[in-house]
Amino acid sequence: MATPHISANKGDIAETILLPGDPLRAKFIADTFLEDVVQFNGVRNMFGYTGTYKGKKISVMGTGMGVPSIGIYSYELIHFYGVKNLIRVGSCGAIQKDLKLYDVIFGIGASTNSNYAHQYNLPGTYSATASWELLEKAKKVADKKGTHVTVGNILSSDTFYTEDTTEVETWAAMGVLAIEMEAFALYCNAARAGVNALAILTVSDSIVNNEVTTAEEREKSFTKMMEIALELA
Repeated sequence: MATPHISANKGDIAETILLPGDPLRAKFIADTFLEDVVQFNGVRNMFGYTGTYKGKKISVMGTGMGVPSIGIYSYELIHFYGVKNLIRVGSCGAIQKDLKLYDVIFGIGASTNSNYAHQYNLPGTYSATASWELLEKAKKVADKKGTHVTVGNILSSDTFYTEDTTEVETWAAMGVLAIEMEAFALYCNAARAGVNALAILTVSDSIVNNEVTTAEEREKSFTKMMEIALELA
C-alpha cells in the first residue's frame, strides 16, 4: 500500500534500511554495493531501492534535507512498511579541530535547535539517542575493518545558514562533534516506535578548519561509512 511519499507495496522494503539525504547517493549505494536491485520508490525523485548485500536483504532510500523531511520518510517506513533498523548515512560539518575530512562519526546522541520533540508533550527536555544495539554492532564492524571512528554527540540543526555567529563555538564548547540536519527526528521517531536508529556520518567539511569536499565527493567517495552500515543488515 503506497503512502503519500513512498510508492512501495508491503514487503518491498527490507527491515534494515540505509538513509542518505541525497537520493543520488541512494542510487550510488544501490548500484555499487547491492545485488538483485529493485527500485521501489521514485515519488518526488526520492529514490529507494531494495537488494541484497552478502546475501542479506537490505534497502536504501534518500530522505531529503532537514528534520521535517526525514521525519516524514522515517515515520512512513516504520509505521507503514515495518522497517526495524534505520541507519542514516550522511555528511556533516565538523566543529572540533581534531576532526578531519572523511573522518567517520557515530552519533550516540543528537542535540538540536529544532522543536520536533514538542509534539510528544514531554514535561522536560528530551535527549535523542541512538540505538545501543546498532551502535555496538557498528563499532565492532568498524574495529574489524580497521576503520577509526569517533563516537559522540552531534547537532541536528534546522538552519544551514545562520544569523547566530556564536552558534558553532557554543555547541563545540559542550563537546558536540559536528553539525548535520536530520538525526534528531530519526532518533525521536525510532524511540517512539520502539525500533532502532543510528546516524553514521562522514565529515564533509570542517567549519573550524575551513576545509570542504565537493558535491561529487560527498555522493561517491564516502564509502567507509557505507560499508559499515551495510554490515548491519
